[in-house]
Parts: sequence; structure tokens; C-alpha cells
Amino acid sequence: MALDTVDLRLLRVFVAIVESGGFAAAQAKLNLSLSTISSHIAGLETRLGVTLCRRGRSGFSLTPEGQAAYAEIQRLLGATSQFDNRMRSLRDKLHGTLAIGLVDNTITDPKAPLERVFARFVAAAPEVRLNISTRAPDDLLREVIAGNLHVAIASFPRVVLGLAYEDLYREAQRFYCGKDHPLYAVPDGEIDVDLVRRHRIVGRDYWGGRDLKIFAIAGAHAIVSDMESEARLILSGAFLGYLPEHFAAPFVAAGRLRSLKPALFAREQLFQLAHDPNRAESAALDLFRTIVVEELGPPKKP
Repeated sequence: MALDTVDLRLLRVFVAIVESGGFAAAQAKLNLSLSTISSHIAGLETRLGVTLCRRGRSGFSLTPEGQAAYAEIQRLLGATSQFDNRMRSLRDKLHGTLAIGLVDNTITDPKAPLERVFARFVAAAPEVRLNISTRAPDDLLREVIAGNLHVAIASFPRVVLGLAYEDLYREAQRFYCGKDHPLYAVPDGEIDVDLVRRHRIVGRDYWGGRDLKIFAIAGAHAIVSDMESEARLILSGAFLGYLPEHFAAPFVAAGRLRSLKPALFAREQLFQLAHDPNRAESAALDLFRTIVVEELGPPKKP
């Protein structure tokens, strides 16, 4: 039978009887009547499917199955006690402030349910004060290195030696134009790189020209530091540029934006959790990292 269906209370009753040397001797320790103790053991034997002990005029004794069960139950209860102690110790350490860095405009991404992360974390660590900053990816990395942030979650344009990264999810990016742009009505079949690079293109400063690589142009016609600024330029009809698909979706639905030739220009950006493993251990950070990976990370392989 599955262990998780066994009432731990019945296992503890059985251990108390064995350690006391019999049903009658265990009465005072358990503060239970003989009939109740006998009923508990009968129920445990039924659940386990084996006879654990013999009791009668000849006295109390364990069957071979009972001896084996007693040894396994001791190990189980020991592990349970160890778990309780570790959790109690963890709760005692869960205090202070946890500084978290995020990038802007991820709230509309179903792959980034940070609200669930925060709810779980606060329930497990109610004494920890959260300090959340929203900044560009490069700035987040600098703040983690400086020790001003414990952890950062973003799509990072570079890897910094000394920091640890945990892969989470991939954000879909599409290349957009506004409804007033000359390419808005041009069919995808007529759009190529050469046509696009004749128009103004927005670049993100923290990506260092990566947005422009496919177009092979000298530089962006406008530089932004955040998604909202880029969206406004694209919506103006004067610029083209990349936006997260989830962020652009309401504007696409309203007919204000169009994704240009996704088969050619679509891309994905890996979001990661970054932290400094060389800094002092933090129970709050360890708990937060665990919850983030469970909620935002790739599905576990069976």
C-alpha cells in the first residue's frame, strides 16, 4: 500500500506499544484505553495488510512482519522529525529583506505568473520584506553584482562571470509596424529584409544592436530603454521594431499593430533567474528561487 495513506498517528501508537512492551504498559504513555489501543492496532494491521503482533495470555510479541515494520516505521518517523526540524529552522531564518529585480511589461505574459510566486513566497515567509525594482537587464546584472539585488529575473543580453543563471521560459518576440506605416498593408509575401531596412527601425539600448543584426544596418533610427517607449514609436507609424507578442496582442486585436512576416522575423528570448552564489547564504533567497523555478521554469521531465 502507499505510505501516504497510512495515518502517522497509528504508526506512533504502534511504536509506543513496542517500546513500552505491550498494550497495557503503553496505556499511561498514550493516555488511551486498552480497547482504543487494540482498535488502533487492528486498524493499522488492516491498512498494512500484515499481522504486526501477538497479544494474549502468553504476553506481547512482534511477528517477523511486525519487527520489519517497526524498523521501517522508525526510519520514517525519524525522517519526519528531521523534516519538521528543518522546516522549523527555515521558518526561524525567514526574515529580513529580499531585494528582487524585474524587467518591465511581463505582467501580460502567461508564462510569467509572478503573482503566484509572490503569493506562495509570502505564505511561506510572512516576515520577509520584499523590495522590488524594475530596470533594464544590464542594470539588473550590475545591481546583483554590487549586492544591491539578491536576485534578478529577465532576458539577459550577456553572461556575467561569477553569477549563476537558471533557465526559466522563452518569451516570443515579433517584429511590428503600426497601422499608419507604409508596410502595414503590404502582404507578407512581398516583405523581405531589403524592403524593411529602407524604413526606420527601433533598437533597444541594452541589446547592443542585436535587434538590428538581421537587417545589416549601421545603427537604429531610434534607441529606447523599455518596451512601452518602443511600442509608442511603433504605434506612431514612423518606426518598425520588436515587441513581446503578449505585450503587443491588445494592439494587434484593435488593428493598431501588425506582426510583419513572422516566419522570417519572429524570435524567442530566454528568460533566466540570476543571482550571486558567492554571497552569504540566504534562506529567503533559496526559497524564492525554488518557487520561481517551480512556477516559471521548464516542465520537469517524467
